[in-house]
Amino acid sequence: MLRPWSLENMKPTDDITKEELSAVTLSHVTRTYKRDEFDVRALDNISLSIPAKRFVAIMGPSGSGKTTLLNLVAGIDHATSGRVAVGGEEISTMNEREISAWRARHIGLVFQFYNLIPVLTAFENVELPLLLTNLNKSERKTHVEAALKAVGLADRMGHYPRQLSGGQEQRVAIARAIVTDPTIPSRQGDLCRR
Repeated sequence: MLRPWSLENMKPTDDITKEELSAVTLSHVTRTYKRDEFDVRALDNISLSIPAKRFVAIMGPSGSGKTTLLNLVAGIDHATSGRVAVGGEEISTMNEREISAWRARHIGLVFQFYNLIPVLTAFENVELPLLLTNLNKSERKTHVEAALKAVGLADRMGHYPRQLSGGQEQRVAIARAIVTDPTIPSRQGDLCRR
């Protein structure tokens, strides 16, 4: 009989470490930026573990390090010190080529500003991350159509961003984030305010 998975029912005899069961683990992470002659500490010795299969909201005032934290977890930025592991893989030691390939396989981002390319249709904007995969044109088409259908935009595939409402643009960005079936889809910014 299968037992429900959780950190709570894990036994020391299991061959899985607590870190492997976590979607995200940060250990003593610091991120410092240089601004003119000043060092700005966006994150200071942060340690946390986010269990797999959980939704988490990161909240705080402007300048508290939310975006920095998301950028570290997404492999967009790197920690000044400490360890970052996502899905059991330590990403803080990966080089640029490794992190880029990892990010293409595992991360889906919806940015605060949707970053849609105005000269591309909704279909083409959603297809962009798939161009970095080994999928052929037919497979890409299937994935894009499924993602746009999932966000209720099957009838808007041929429309350009300027022909869409703000909410529809947001849904195109969400479709682009989920089209690769990422391990960790992530949202930044004001998605909940609209």
